[in-house]
Amino acid sequence: MEKFSLQMKDIVKSYSGVTVLKGVSLNVRQGEIHALLGENGAGKTTLMNILGGVVPKDSGEIYLFGEPARISSPADSQALGIAFIHQELNVVNDLRVYENLFLGRELHRKNGMLDAKKMCEETAKIFSKMNVSIDPRAMMRDLETSYKQIVEIAKALLMDARLIIMDEPTTSLTQKEIDNVFNIIRGLTRDHDVTVIFISHKLGEVVDFCDSYTVLRNGENVASGSITQPDGTKINQADLARMMVGKDVLNQQVYEEREIGRVLLEVRDLTVGNRVKGVSFTLREGEILGITGLLGDGKDEMVRALFGDLRHTGTVLKDGKPLTVRHPSHAKKLGIGFLPPNRKENAIIKDLSVQDNINITVLEKCRRGIRLCRKKERTIAGEFVEKLRIKTDSLFCKITSLSGGNQQKCVLSKWLNAKPDVMIMSNPTQGVDVGAKNEIYTEIMKLARQKIGIIVTSGEAQEIIRLCDRCLVMYHGELRGELSRDQLTEENIMILSTGGSLN
Repeated sequence: MEKFSLQMKDIVKSYSGVTVLKGVSLNVRQGEIHALLGENGAGKTTLMNILGGVVPKDSGEIYLFGEPARISSPADSQALGIAFIHQELNVVNDLRVYENLFLGRELHRKNGMLDAKKMCEETAKIFSKMNVSIDPRAMMRDLETSYKQIVEIAKALLMDARLIIMDEPTTSLTQKEIDNVFNIIRGLTRDHDVTVIFISHKLGEVVDFCDSYTVLRNGENVASGSITQPDGTKINQADLARMMVGKDVLNQQVYEEREIGRVLLEVRDLTVGNRVKGVSFTLREGEILGITGLLGDGKDEMVRALFGDLRHTGTVLKDGKPLTVRHPSHAKKLGIGFLPPNRKENAIIKDLSVQDNINITVLEKCRRGIRLCRKKERTIAGEFVEKLRIKTDSLFCKITSLSGGNQQKCVLSKWLNAKPDVMIMSNPTQGVDVGAKNEIYTEIMKLARQKIGIIVTSGEAQEIIRLCDRCLVMYHGELRGELSRDQLTEENIMILSTGGSLN
């Protein structure tokens, strides 16, 4: 008889009269890694928030390890052995690493004082188990995003959780770190009967890592099954994508031939501390220039410097004239837009609405005299919600009420709204499902046809291959090589990004 760690039966949830979960059921066997799939807004996060005690269900039943479960708060969920690793980092930057791991369950000495030494020792043990090197006493704000994500995963392991929910946990990790995390999780499921619910838009990871899957679409179950088919082969990524979206999307052609114009931006000998070392390149009108490499290769620092966010040396020319960008607001005035890689910390304004986030770069266009024209604000924001198919109950909802992918579309809308000459996009489809990716790619291609020069930085080789006219490959802060459109293959990108050379 099969043992189930989790059974959710006929779960219904509505917000403001809109039903987002329509009798959803989820069955997860003990000790397996179960993929929960669906487009942004399909209901995955709402379902897991119900399991995590963040929001209450309207109706339905939950059974954990064969017993009925009442979950009315995150504390209830944790007490039942559930750990939640969120897509958006949930760390406190002003605390140390060990303080983040033990936040809310601190260790004390007999005299009641905090036992920092013991907490550091336990933190070091869990990092050793994960095969990563992080100083337990380091300030969280000083860690790179990938290490912050590892700290999030370490929290769950430290809790000795029986059921771990992983929501896009590998977005900010290098392949080596991803392999380490997967090995740790597989060991937990194999040796300790820990069960994992894995939410990811990276279908390659799903096929390689998971045992079974459930697909949601528009708040309903549409498919479930085993990753390994009866004949021993694994399910095709294209089939999973088709279940999620309802049509074939992985084989959809994105790239379009078009006229590439004059040199728009010229960068000579750009240096940013010891992270970027004398990089030179050009960007032409209507060109999509990819910049890739491994995590920590300097591509993020390079584009932040171009946007005025980091100090640098070297020469930048726009339209043949020297360009000095002192601050991001100055870059905007000079016709440069920037979609940053970390949506939560650097892109959205969490306390503002969907409408305000979309219009924040063009408030001067929404003025009537000294006041803002609300009608114009609604009109502009509504156009972008429709154009990018942003799923929201209202323009006036807080942006944090949207799924991660729909938040990303709002950030892109903000910059499409500003109409820059040069658009820099760092990981433009981070945390976005396969259907929404194609929608964003289509918008990027439209910008290129409008003669806007576009720089796309991404660690995903397939994203570079599907979008770009040519690609720069970074290695340890240096430009290792340049690939033309007909040279763009995963093999060539990997050779250059690991320090090799093409014959």
